[in-house]
Amino acid sequence: YTVEVAASTPAAAGKPSAGPVYRCVYSENALMAIPPPFNSPWDFFSKSVKKYASNNMLGRRQVKDGKVGEYIWLTYKEVYDAAIRTGSAIRRRGVNPGDRCGIYGTNCREWIIAMEACNSQAVTYVPLYDSLGPNAVEFIINHAEVSIAFVQEAKLSAILACLSRCAKHLKTLVSFGKITDKQKEKAEELGVSCFSWEEFSALGGSVVDLPEKKRTDTCTIMYTSGTTGEPKGVILSNAAFMAEVLSMDQLLMETDKVGSEDDVYFSFLPLAHIFDQIMETYCIYSGASIGFWQGDIRFLIEDLIVLKPTIFCGVPRVYDRIYSGIVDKISAGGFVKKSLFQFAYNYKLRNLEKGVKQEEASPAMDKLVFSKIKQAFGGRVRLMLSGAAPLPKHIEEFLRVTCCCVLSQGYGLTESCGGCFTSITDEFSMMGSVGVPMTTIEARLESVPEMGYDALASVPRGEICLRGNTLFSGYHKRPDLTAQVIVDGWFHTGDIGEWQPNGAMKIVDRKKNIFKLSQGEYVAVESLESTYSRCPLVTSIWVYGNSFESFLVAVAVPDKKALEDWAAAVGRETGDDFRSLCGDPNARRYVLDELNAVGKKHGLRGFEMLKGVHLEAVPFDVERELITPTFKLKRPVLLEYYKERIDELYSEAKAEKA
Repeated sequence: YTVEVAASTPAAAGKPSAGPVYRCVYSENALMAIPPPFNSPWDFFSKSVKKYASNNMLGRRQVKDGKVGEYIWLTYKEVYDAAIRTGSAIRRRGVNPGDRCGIYGTNCREWIIAMEACNSQAVTYVPLYDSLGPNAVEFIINHAEVSIAFVQEAKLSAILACLSRCAKHLKTLVSFGKITDKQKEKAEELGVSCFSWEEFSALGGSVVDLPEKKRTDTCTIMYTSGTTGEPKGVILSNAAFMAEVLSMDQLLMETDKVGSEDDVYFSFLPLAHIFDQIMETYCIYSGASIGFWQGDIRFLIEDLIVLKPTIFCGVPRVYDRIYSGIVDKISAGGFVKKSLFQFAYNYKLRNLEKGVKQEEASPAMDKLVFSKIKQAFGGRVRLMLSGAAPLPKHIEEFLRVTCCCVLSQGYGLTESCGGCFTSITDEFSMMGSVGVPMTTIEARLESVPEMGYDALASVPRGEICLRGNTLFSGYHKRPDLTAQVIVDGWFHTGDIGEWQPNGAMKIVDRKKNIFKLSQGEYVAVESLESTYSRCPLVTSIWVYGNSFESFLVAVAVPDKKALEDWAAAVGRETGDDFRSLCGDPNARRYVLDELNAVGKKHGLRGFEMLKGVHLEAVPFDVERELITPTFKLKRPVLLEYYKERIDELYSEAKAEKA
């Protein structure tokens, strides 16, 4: 599925060597081009409205007398009319094409209507992360010069709290629902007008002249949370956004089945992130229906069962929870059920490994054994997608075997407008990889000598570099940062990849997260964390070291049930105080030994083993700014937060050694 289109280049003039340039086989002669009718994502929506006017487009659970019922829907025509009215109202508030509009809230119908309203008027929309605190929201509003913002009711207080520091640019607030007189008064004191959703909609007209759209126009500025420093505004053009959607359609057409009006998509991944925005735009392009979750993780499975989607997108963290829940149920089912499941699993796995397609690998076992797992996703899922981080191989294998549908793992960044690599949906040999380049992109590896990665070696490894039609236009107001990552026309991702013999890419490391221990050994910390995360006793882990120390320590969040089971087995009373259990030296020693056993099993070297661990009873969270909204560790903040614990771990380990 991958073809070489340009030769490798040797190291020269202080620049490292680079491997050959590769493309997807479906774009061997030329990268995919956007057909003439399309100039902006608004054209995707308009096309679908003409074709599927009465089809269900956006759905949410109906709440009546405090009880949650079935999904109720707005049709394509109803959403179109709402977007036209809202877009007209935006213009009447003095917002012009090219100006910026913020959207702040969890996934819902109003989010999409606001987005399409912006698209209709060539206004650039700027997602405000639902999981970011007021400080970041304030920064984005000011940095992007947002003049109007659509805000979920529950988020109005966060906006109002920082409004005095944002009012230079922000002049209009629109609630996804209602707004109180008190909130209006507070905003109006600062010169900001506030509207409920209905009030704002009433400002607009139903017949309007829409401005011309160009492919080079900025569709959205999407801020990445970043692990250090201020958020960066990634500029994505209409052309890049459309190319990503059309490339997805092309690959599905070539290898599986394209989206259609018969498909139903479950919307729960944040719309503020590029992954879900591309997916929902693809659904709109295809005429599919989009059903939103209630916004409460406790009811996610219930929403799935009621909606019965055909397309499900998740991230490794979600799939890991699903996997753990299923495995626990299987283990509790007794010897006979467990044995039957294992027999069916091994039988189907062998067929998949032989290259047998999903539908033909074991229809009988799918019906008799795996159908219950399929029902957990609503019973109709035909396509499963995973992105945002590498999916552990054992979880990917489990999902491919048991979920009775095809699964594709992808890799991408906000800067690449989402997916730039994707595994072919029904190609089992690509398991454990992120697949091949999308049809809009070409890729190569660049050597990283200081980490020992050689793009010209027999097993090519190096930094993944991209070039093509779905790349960002630069960082908003930060040409310096843009110049750091785009060199000679190639976007340097910072991720270390390894070409597989079948032409697929595997993510093996992260370029920036390396450090040298005092004895001179380089440590690729993300790779170690990935390995230690396979220990069933922990749900997350942060590994720390520096050039003044010769060994590593860690802060780990233990699995509550697993640690309490250990305590019961050794006769320790736990009560309700999990924090006390985490502080028990014997518990810490037990977890440390198990972590190192996992490390040894997976071939970690001596200096990569842990000499101490602090057990954190409270999971790393965004509220303390320990992780980003996409669950990446914020290492400088973690170090500041756990500095005393880290110092204690080093002191304890040195005393023990002495």
